Amino acid sequence: MTATTPPLYAIGTPGQPWADTEISLWRSQQQIKRSYRELVLQPLFALLQQPEISAQAELIQYGTLDYQQFGLGQYPLYAVRSKDWQAEKPLALVTGGVHGYETSGVLGALDFIGGHFTQYADKDLNLLVLPCISPWGFETINRWNPHAVDPNRSFNAAGRESGLAQEAAAVMQLLQPSVAKVLVHVDLHETTDSDNSEFRPAKAARDGTVNTNWNIPDGFYLVDDLDNPQPAFQRAIIEAVGKVTQIAPADDDGCLIGEVLQQFGVIHYPKKSLGLCGGLTAAKFVTTTEVYPDSPNATPAQCNLAQVTTVVTALEFALATMV
Repeated sequence: MTATTPPLYAIGTPGQPWADTEISLWRSQQQIKRSYRELVLQPLFALLQQPEISAQAELIQYGTLDYQQFGLGQYPLYAVRSKDWQAEKPLALVTGGVHGYETSGVLGALDFIGGHFTQYADKDLNLLVLPCISPWGFETINRWNPHAVDPNRSFNAAGRESGLAQEAAAVMQLLQPSVAKVLVHVDLHETTDSDNSEFRPAKAARDGTVNTNWNIPDGFYLVDDLDNPQPAFQRAIIEAVGKVTQIAPADDDGCLIGEVLQQFGVIHYPKKSLGLCGGLTAAKFVTTTEVYPDSPNATPAQCNLAQVTTVVTALEFALATMV
């Protein structure tokens, strides 16, 4: 069997969506487990102080998450972009930490900045890297923000207008002047055991629905855009990452997380209609990574390297189309 029904979630009444009382209870149970400032901002600031990187890159603050109403303080949001920014150039966008708990997406973005940003900054692309879009989620190892809203279902007009997804709204505002220039977008994610043990049951409880868990794929895979499939682009990434870490095999039904395999290591999602970060632009080349950090077959270093390898391969593929 590829599906199991987990126990009922501890918050809420089965079949009834959460109201403010349940959301407040859920929020009160979240605890700070690690430091955004120490693990993300300090390394990021240190990278931008290196002369070879600062010559090619600049650090910008594109917003501040304000959760003081919940007693949670504020979180500054940072991006790194090409210092020699030229508005007429195509844009390469890298996003990490949309789901803050997905650690290698954040650390992989930092590793790309440290190891490869300067390599591509003088090419025919503007570069923009957002290492950690959801810092409260990073600190609490959480998929949602304090409103119990998933930022990765909020990259659309509804998400912006609700006011409940500051994380997505800040990114959309940053990109608005150049969104039409995005050629390639790599969104860095993970699939973890906690997806089944915590986050999918919590979502079903929040929404008043019944949850069915799918087997967690053992390895790396990609999510292509159903409405803009780019099989050669995805295949190039799978082949490159396969030299770094294991690519997830399909389950007995030929699926990954309940979605039919389109090619080895690749499934499709309708990214725009779901409000996913990967559907934020009209970029020709878009992919969402899914790394499995809980696998006995992968180390944290391999997970981070898989993310970096994806970004580098995506950029090389996009640049080759511009020749």
